[in-house]
Amino acid sequence: MIVTPALANANNGNWQTAQRWARLLGAAYRVRLCAQWAGGDEALMVALHARRCAAAVVDWKTRHPERPLVLVLTGTDLYHDIHVDPVAQRSLALADRLVVLNRLGARMLPAHLQHKVQVVLQSCSARATCPKSSQRLRVLMVGHLRAEKDPQTYFDAVRLLAAEPGLWFDHIGAALDPALGAAAQQLQAECPRYRWLGGLPHEATRRRIQRAHLLVHPSRLEGGAHVVIEAVRSGTPVLASRIDGNVGLLGDAYAGCFEPGDAADLAGQIKALWHDRMRLQALAAQAAERAPWFSPEQEAASLRALVGGLL
Repeated sequence: MIVTPALANANNGNWQTAQRWARLLGAAYRVRLCAQWAGGDEALMVALHARRCAAAVVDWKTRHPERPLVLVLTGTDLYHDIHVDPVAQRSLALADRLVVLNRLGARMLPAHLQHKVQVVLQSCSARATCPKSSQRLRVLMVGHLRAEKDPQTYFDAVRLLAAEPGLWFDHIGAALDPALGAAAQQLQAECPRYRWLGGLPHEATRRRIQRAHLLVHPSRLEGGAHVVIEAVRSGTPVLASRIDGNVGLLGDAYAGCFEPGDAADLAGQIKALWHDRMRLQALAAQAAERAPWFSPEQEAASLRALVGGLL
């Protein structure tokens, strides 16, 4: 049983993870997906989100105290909820395994829980790198408009670069915060080379990631952003905020990181990549070196080891 607070209509990372894990585990196990567990005789539960799946976690351990529970820690879990919310903390205590989705995630957990931690890097299919124009640089942000994704830093960087010819900016994501949606509309009116495309289906988003010269991921809080993985697996280099959720995917040595919330740093790096194609190619090569880390085969092997070991 995989319990996720977000199903298909949410079109977000939790849903993508749950759906993919159901497929990868489906070769060996009967798997069900649900948003709320109403009881059942499954052998193992995977719950995505310590706070939002807390009721399912408690119910599972009450009905099946000897059966294993895997708790997958999202960005809001790791970098907020588990430090302040007793409900989320109770989920940590009840779980048999705590899965983190980046290599630095475990350091947010207290010492007495470290023995439960397992890292599972997410995956996606590889995509061919599309031919890209040398006459322009198309920059793309993929992230719903909400504070955690920090679209404001992207907006500010676009304004700093508005007079720079050859730079084009796209943004995919639904306006979960109406104020940020209004800010995106205002920026679009001010800067003709910025386009807010709203929420798009997953396949359409992947195609745009393939066609972009550069993906920008300015998030302030991440468990392990799937859009970063999709860019790497598409041959598209990434500029990402220097937070654990991004560095834990890309590695300490990755050259394409900027300080969280620092629009001037981000704008400076975009401008440098535009004016120095060798630098852009070097960043793309660094991203390509990391692509095998996020293969479906690697993720499936990690999941089989996790579930098989517990059963």
